[in-house]
Amino acid sequence: MTRCRGISRAATALAAVLAASAGGTAHAQWSSDAGAGSGGTQAGPASQAEGATRESSRRERGSQRRSDISPYLEVGQVLSADLKNGGDVLTYTTVAVGVDAAVVMQRAELAATVRYEHQFGWNNLGDQDILSGLLRGRFEAARGLNLEAGALATRTRADVAGADNGIVNADSSNVANLYSLYAGPTLTRRIGGLDVGAGYRFGYSKADVETPALLPGGATSQGLFDSSTNHVAWGSVGQRPGDLPFGWQLSAGYEREDTSQLDQRYEGKYARADVTVPVGPTLALLGGVGYEDIEISERAPLLDGSGFPVRDGSGRFVTDPASPRLLSFDTDGLIWDAGVMWQPSRRTSATARVGRRYGDTIYTGSFFYRADHATVVQVGVYDGLSSVGRGLSSGLAALPTQFDASRNPVDGALNSCVFGPQGGNCLTPQLGSATGAQFRNRGVQAVLSSRYAGWNYGVGIGYDRRRLLVPATSPIASLNGVIDESYYLFLSAGRRIDADSDINLTGYLNYFDNGAPGAGDVQSAGLSAAYARRFWRSLTGTAAASLTAFDQDGFNSQLIGSALVGLRYNF
Repeated sequence: MTRCRGISRAATALAAVLAASAGGTAHAQWSSDAGAGSGGTQAGPASQAEGATRESSRRERGSQRRSDISPYLEVGQVLSADLKNGGDVLTYTTVAVGVDAAVVMQRAELAATVRYEHQFGWNNLGDQDILSGLLRGRFEAARGLNLEAGALATRTRADVAGADNGIVNADSSNVANLYSLYAGPTLTRRIGGLDVGAGYRFGYSKADVETPALLPGGATSQGLFDSSTNHVAWGSVGQRPGDLPFGWQLSAGYEREDTSQLDQRYEGKYARADVTVPVGPTLALLGGVGYEDIEISERAPLLDGSGFPVRDGSGRFVTDPASPRLLSFDTDGLIWDAGVMWQPSRRTSATARVGRRYGDTIYTGSFFYRADHATVVQVGVYDGLSSVGRGLSSGLAALPTQFDASRNPVDGALNSCVFGPQGGNCLTPQLGSATGAQFRNRGVQAVLSSRYAGWNYGVGIGYDRRRLLVPATSPIASLNGVIDESYYLFLSAGRRIDADSDINLTGYLNYFDNGAPGAGDVQSAGLSAAYARRFWRSLTGTAAASLTAFDQDGFNSQLIGSALVGLRYNF
């Protein structure tokens, strides 16, 4: 009898961990959110148990207040040469101002890296301005009520059919300046024995493309993303096992996105009931059933006198305002999923689910393991509906509120993966291209973030699959069902050599299986190393080098070597 009571208490504790975070993660049911619900589209592998673990670690960090805000001025000289085709040697001078910040207070956390850079080109290379940054913050306005926000400014490949050489200068083509932000409150409270959760998130994303991308002969463009706004609202109420032998939760939500490209509109709503049934000290069964209604529509592109779609100066489709709304996706009806959660300790948890959504069978799952205070392993399997705008908003929301600023040491560009003591996340799937289409999104991502033997290092690896959703009666219906697949690997490592110097290494490998008609597959890879040494007080010298390779049908393969020497002064 004593043993049975012990198992019951352990099983109840397991379900309580799940229920404690359920209110805060009810929005994970959304198609564009990462997580444990029934099919997030983002690569962030957050689970409900992981959410509880993060909340616990936040309380621990609350007693370790620190504030590190470091503005800086930086100057450097860059040399870049094509080592394979005998191309010109390009040189430019860079002047940059920026700030890196890491703030941990009892009720607030902030991580940010923001940089403005002007490049002075030599010889035939023009000048250019670059703004890049990443921010993620949280403020606890009241017990259980958090105000959260995130922002991103970076560059990405504009058109999936165009080049991806990884080098950005004034002569680069197929480049889009990408901006995104999100903000909103989340509430997680225990009221009268019930777990109550609610939240709202507003997101805005914009892609700025100066010139149309250069495409190989015969390639078809998918159209380029311009801008979008999206709103997500959700709420839930539930109860932990105790009075009943199982936990339960009722949740509902609404999401809408309006996109300027072809006047696209995504609108979805859901309501569902979930139960958690402990069946052992470390195991619980999960199940849910509900109703969803999702509709994606757009207008047709304007046609010229020959019947071809008209594009603007940036290569985007011009919308025909007289066109009726055309459906690219429409589903409503019963949804369900069933699965299992395993939590052998407070540091380890895993979930796996199978269910029915979007008129199809879906598989989702997550794994979270904290080996020690500095080592976190996360894996996520996702399946849902997404777009560039919704994907960026939910990807930013999945980032940790503490991360190590990570940039290419030569050109200062943000790396696509971030790592920190809370774990990490890769925005590689969202930054692969600025496609203007909506799509069905499936994939898996694994992230390792750790500190060991003086080294800080991170690894991100994943697979992402997109199937485009275009109205069957649209003049661009040939894009409907086009499948793009990407495989990616990112590595980062750094350590302090002594009190005045440190070294950082990064590497990446990307393979993009292009589904666009006439477009070839893309392979790109890069390695970089940087050595920094403090000369006097806040004055630091940097020497960096990188090697970047690119290969794609229709373009000359490239092997580009770059080097930088620079000075940085931290105020």
